[in-house]
Amino acid sequence: MLNSFVRKTNIKFYSKHLYFAPQWIILAVNNVCNLHCKMCDVGTKNTASNFYDHMVGTQPLNMPKELIFKIIDETAVHFPSSKLGYAFTEPSVYPHLLESLSYASSKNIYTSMTTNALQLPKQASDLQACGLNEICISLDGPPAIHNQIRGNKQSFEKALEGIEKLFSAVNNKIKVSVFCAITEWNIGHLVEFIDYFKKIPLQQIGFMHTVFNTEAQATAHNLLYGEQYFATASNMQEINLDNYNLALLWEEIAQLKTISSPFTISFQPELKSKEALHNYYHHPEIKMGKKCMDVFNHLMIKSDGSVIPAHSRCYPITAGNLYTNNLKEIWNAEKMIQLRSDLSRAGGLFPSCTRCCSGFAG
Repeated sequence: MLNSFVRKTNIKFYSKHLYFAPQWIILAVNNVCNLHCKMCDVGTKNTASNFYDHMVGTQPLNMPKELIFKIIDETAVHFPSSKLGYAFTEPSVYPHLLESLSYASSKNIYTSMTTNALQLPKQASDLQACGLNEICISLDGPPAIHNQIRGNKQSFEKALEGIEKLFSAVNNKIKVSVFCAITEWNIGHLVEFIDYFKKIPLQQIGFMHTVFNTEAQATAHNLLYGEQYFATASNMQEINLDNYNLALLWEEIAQLKTISSPFTISFQPELKSKEALHNYYHHPEIKMGKKCMDVFNHLMIKSDGSVIPAHSRCYPITAGNLYTNNLKEIWNAEKMIQLRSDLSRAGGLFPSCTRCCSGFAG
């Protein structure tokens, strides 16, 4: 409670310098993915987007071993309460994954991995042995639906096999959650999706409304902020928001909220009415979130050591580099302070932030 009070007070009255640690240090450990997701700029090869550039536009292809060990060391020294999130682009194929997880565990650093779980059947035992604390698995519907969205005929089956292998261990300590991105292709199949996990003791299944930025949003944003915080359309290459059956989606959401399960079922964001659901998808110019809290909670480190605010959906700003600065310096670097201040002056969100998941975190 005291830590929460300190954070809120610091942000409200003196956000120019944060006296608390980031909650998450997000690691873009590589620039490669082994799937081709239809709702992702990487999967659709939308090379013009900020999201694509942050995810796969950096060299080297894999974060060097000495760099990730340096990050772990600096986290232990400067921010021992912060969590390391192995998130991008697909950490399960990172060559130094297991060794770095073991090293982080030896430093008592909490680790989490976000993955499509294609490699999980092979890695489950090793991940448990390496001390991974948490795994977040991206699945987007029942097998046929998920596999079509992800461009791999066995991706759902491999993920489920890996999940079952984790829980078959006698002393599994890894917290397992599943997250499903709502898209035009899986609406009508979300309740069915839950059935595959009813006997598995997950932490939660989280349904994520589509994160997107339209060309109109980017244009409106750039008229005001483009010189300093240039925005691009994102995750719109194959998605057509007019194809979303929102009436059916609303019915499914209501049904999902009545289901009794051994895990939490959550929605991000939590939309309270049919009108809010309609506005979310068809009126992205309407600000629905409150403010971006991730700029006060997150840092993302790319494979070349460069650090950007928040995470991969943010603007092309480099706040520092781990080869020339340390984590503590970067956390309160000039560009970080400026972005936090500019967002606050803009009312918490820029025009291109209104359908980013970070806008609903606070």
